[in-house]
Amino acid sequence: MNSNNKTIILAITGASGVQYGIRLLEQLLTHKHKVYLLVTRAAHVVISMETELSWPANNHELHDQLCKRYGVDDKQLKVCGESEWASPIASGSSSVDAMVVCPCSMGTLSSIAVGASANLLERAADVVLKERKNLILVPRETPFSDIHLENMLKLSRMGAVMLSANPGFYNKPQTVEDIVDFMVARVLDHLGVKQDLLPRWGE
Repeated sequence: MNSNNKTIILAITGASGVQYGIRLLEQLLTHKHKVYLLVTRAAHVVISMETELSWPANNHELHDQLCKRYGVDDKQLKVCGESEWASPIASGSSSVDAMVVCPCSMGTLSSIAVGASANLLERAADVVLKERKNLILVPRETPFSDIHLENMLKLSRMGAVMLSANPGFYNKPQTVEDIVDFMVARVLDHLGVKQDLLPRWGE
């Protein structure tokens, strides 16, 4: 880890599109950034439905599995439980640079918008907002109701980035992985993290 490496909170919720979050995790770890990972119970259900992966619900087991898969240690990856209130990311004194909720369910977005802080994910987002750090939400829903739009506008006015999962097709994607990489590249750009998944427009 050097001065160019960031500390990122990555939350994966139960919205469809967990592939975005999983690919983002891979990219952050591959490029040596430190990650605090939060996976909601609903996300575990969606992961089992949408992917061939088998992520254990036990956080210690998941941590060990992911560390082995990506060749990292517990200094680089921390898997946190939703009730882990003693986690550093529950406090504004933490060294976190940014937080991404990818994908972000409308329920999670709503809870963040009203400052519910009913679990560690919501508290971490609240901390990132109050400390004026980078909060990126990747909503994966359509169509949006007035409630969804009002919550997104409220959070945008607080400084959060609404990076809706709307992949472009000007790069002529050939696979689902290409479509996923388009969105992950956009998230990495907004994190200020170097990426080579997608060339910039005109390059």
